[in-house]
Amino acid sequence: MKKIGGFRNPAAEKRYFAAYDRAMAECPEPRHVFDVETRHGSTRVYRYGGGGSPIALLPGLMATSACYAALLPALADRHAVYAIDTLGEAGRSVQRLPFKDIRDRVSALDDVFESLELSSVHLVGGSTGGWHAVNQAIHAPGRLASLGLLDATTVSAPFARKVFHYGLPAAVLDNERLWRRYVKWSAGEDVLGQPAAQLVLAGIRCYRARVPFQVVPSEAALRSIEVPTLALFGGRSVVHDSAAAAATLARLLPHADVEILPDAGHYLYLRPEDRDLIIERVLEWAGQAARAPE
Repeated sequence: MKKIGGFRNPAAEKRYFAAYDRAMAECPEPRHVFDVETRHGSTRVYRYGGGGSPIALLPGLMATSACYAALLPALADRHAVYAIDTLGEAGRSVQRLPFKDIRDRVSALDDVFESLELSSVHLVGGSTGGWHAVNQAIHAPGRLASLGLLDATTVSAPFARKVFHYGLPAAVLDNERLWRRYVKWSAGEDVLGQPAAQLVLAGIRCYRARVPFQVVPSEAALRSIEVPTLALFGGRSVVHDSAAAAATLARLLPHADVEILPDAGHYLYLRPEDRDLIIERVLEWAGQAARAPE
């Protein structure tokens, strides 16, 4: 890549941050807010909670830290939680140098952990955030204690063709009706009344990302992951074949705990009952990983 991401114009930037502020208002008040300088720009990080081994949260594409509003109180009750706006996407992080490849994105996150003096991190990522977490475990695992993957995309299965069938016309025409159709299809219901969903759509429409394409890692790369891994998939997820993704990951990472939530969609914690189960699983997994002998 030779370019960096940025907003389409000042009016689009203003619209976007109005949506950002509405979505972040759904989150608890953070204990600290950091703008961490890395070699590729500054990364916005919100810290919640007190003690306990650190959990770092990576959002889905354009979703920002706001997508974890429903999980933050319970996670922060037991851990120090660091919610990250992904550098290179819309949000409060600001890219200043281009990413040449995936390793550059990995190094940018490693810079964040180094600057905040974080080690033994439980790295949790949803959707595209899960893909970022996996790449971190492949290329820079030294600061990680465990991985938590929430219907991670392009990790062990490609996107479904319908992602492009619904997404490309909406992106090309930038039509409200088409975007609503895409979001309703991907979520399994119309969620555009929710501030977090409005923020994702605002990011897609207002920001031009310039990042390396999201591709499935090789089987050899996935087999190289040694950190304890929890992978939860939505049985009703439509953005990929979640059953195939789960089976492939279980085959390549026999030490991983892989589970399909049968009634959950790609927005894995949309339903309260799934949300409670995810919180329980993540906290239990982080606790086990923290107690595991090195």
